[in-house]
Amino acid sequence: MGSQKGLTFIELGISICIISIFASISIATVICRLPQIRLNGAARQIMGDLMWSRSEAVSQGNEFKIFFLNNHQYLILDDDDNDGDIDSGEWTVIKDIQADYSGVTFNPIPTVDPVFQPRGTISACSIGLRNGNDTKSVKISIAGRVKIE
Repeated sequence: MGSQKGLTFIELGISICIISIFASISIATVICRLPQIRLNGAARQIMGDLMWSRSEAVSQGNEFKIFFLNNHQYLILDDDDNDGDIDSGEWTVIKDIQADYSGVTFNPIPTVDPVFQPRGTISACSIGLRNGNDTKSVKISIAGRVKIE
């Protein structure tokens, strides 16, 4: 008689059990890291918006100001007349970090609104972020360099 090929029900059951154990360990690890992943994403979003605002201030030759509206929203202003106020006809956009990164807040809400000058410079400042017990800081140097710490 010929040899049989394939798996028995016992071999198949053991294989499924082993795969299930590895999958549950992987899922638990990802779930535990979700707050940190969201915090990193929010920090990258803010860093990107700040770097974009700086480059636009330089290319357009006018100020770009960031207003912090509450503990998770900020407004970017293309301040064409460089007066620091939102005037009719000036471009603005409101960003909400919790739209994509739930639970992340500014910690504390920044009291100084960063203003990128037409030369790309700014008063040095730091924007703190929190998600549960995890914190990150987005720092802007006086030369306009933005980095995450």
